[in-house]
Amino acid sequence: MKKIILFALAVLPVAAVSAQEAAPAASSSPAPTVSNATPATAADMEALREQVQSLTETVKALQQQVKDQQAALEKANLTGESGLPQNPEPSPIAGAEESPAPAGNAPPRFPTEDTSVVSSTTAPAASSVPGVSASPFPASGGFPTTDTSVITSTPETISSTGAGASLTQPITIGGGRNYMNISLDGLFALAYSSARDLDHIEVGDHDPQQRGFNARNVELAFDGAVDPYFEGFANIVFKLDNDNQTEVEVEEAFMQTTSLPFNLQLKAGQFFAAFGRLNPTHPHTWDFADTPLVNGLFLGPDGLRGVGAQGSWTLPLPWYSQLIFASQNGRGSTGFSFRNPGDDGMFFDRITTDREVRGLQDFVWIPRFENSFNLSDTQTVLAGASGAFGSNETGANSRTQIYGADLLYKWKSSHAEGGFPFVKWQTEFMYRRFQAGHGADDSFPVAETFHDWGLYSQVMWGFKKGWVAGIRGDYVHMQDSMFTDDLDRQSRWRLSANLTWYPTEFSKIRLQYNQDFLEENFFLSAREVESIFLQWEFILGAHGAHKF
Repeated sequence: MKKIILFALAVLPVAAVSAQEAAPAASSSPAPTVSNATPATAADMEALREQVQSLTETVKALQQQVKDQQAALEKANLTGESGLPQNPEPSPIAGAEESPAPAGNAPPRFPTEDTSVVSSTTAPAASSVPGVSASPFPASGGFPTTDTSVITSTPETISSTGAGASLTQPITIGGGRNYMNISLDGLFALAYSSARDLDHIEVGDHDPQQRGFNARNVELAFDGAVDPYFEGFANIVFKLDNDNQTEVEVEEAFMQTTSLPFNLQLKAGQFFAAFGRLNPTHPHTWDFADTPLVNGLFLGPDGLRGVGAQGSWTLPLPWYSQLIFASQNGRGSTGFSFRNPGDDGMFFDRITTDREVRGLQDFVWIPRFENSFNLSDTQTVLAGASGAFGSNETGANSRTQIYGADLLYKWKSSHAEGGFPFVKWQTEFMYRRFQAGHGADDSFPVAETFHDWGLYSQVMWGFKKGWVAGIRGDYVHMQDSMFTDDLDRQSRWRLSANLTWYPTEFSKIRLQYNQDFLEENFFLSAREVESIFLQWEFILGAHGAHKF
């Protein structure tokens, strides 16, 4: 519109000059009916020149004002007529799925256009109030996804308040470059199991833990721009225990950089470690209602997370390749295999200590290296290797090492509609070396070193738009001990099958069946358990994307 006005202002003076010059010329020619026509005087010509000069200066001034406004908008990083900043992409969990850094130094995105990989955590609808965020996904309702790293094209938007507002605009707090997205995600389940102690069969803290109704994950999420240099993220989780008592935990709360050079990014605070595929994600993005056995028994019921710092570097290669290195306190239940004092001061039947950090050896050090390749226009592979190394609390000098490898394969039809049909295969393998010491006062006389390993492998088939069927196999091998009857040291395996329906991007309903087999050991007898879960979820507000 501004360009049209400027063009009109530039053309009108020229047209006026031409008209004025043509008029005197016509009047100087003899008219057939008028014999006394008067030619233009020198004073008239001079006045006309002054008018043209004045209009020309006005046009130049307006052009300069437009240039100044454009420069100011670019400097403030504003887009669209609404004056709101673009919704930043979340940090790669490792810095992958999605770096919030500016385009100039943002790491390459995960090379696929598939929007059907993970479940949605987007806003339900466009608000009628200007500036209020709604869903960042098209109204057409493509298969729900929270992963910005797997989307290479900008999704369509629908205007809610005119040309300047769209469904991708976040809630604005104040003005300028500061904004914040707020969302509430409710995840519930109805469970039945042949085992009365379902809390011992399910190894994740957000899994269904009892027969009947479960509310193990109601998440309040915040994300937004702090200033031109940092973004902030926070996830506060509410859950009801088996006595219907409310528990609150700060699942994640961290800040991360947005403008470091050389494809570098730093983050610090409370966050999930970038170990493997599943650990860095939240329960509402999982393909199954419960966590795999190896994740819950090696990394802990709450996953491996804690207070610390992390750096990531996206390598300058033709394919996606990223190095991540983090350090965390590794203390408490979220540092399960590390500085975990256990239940009532006991872990693997050893009396534990609860000491302060003595040096760098007491931190948990977590490296990860991941790469992604397109095998074809319809096939993508992502492979990663992870590690976690630190001390544990069962002895003065006891150490824990965990090694992991993961692989993701994804196929999507070249004629896919909304991401369907698709097939996704994901698997993770872990090995843990755990030095179990004597204990705090040598009350347990034997020190042991456990060599445990496990894996899970799952296949998801999106056979129809909004419908996904999945099957998963789990196995965990725990080295036998003649000195402990700890339930967590029982080898076991599991088969799971589920069917999930996504009515829209903002809700889902899932039916899942589990068959668990617990193997006999020196102290514990074999068991077989069957469980059925009916899970449902809703999302309110604008939820920042999670790493794929």
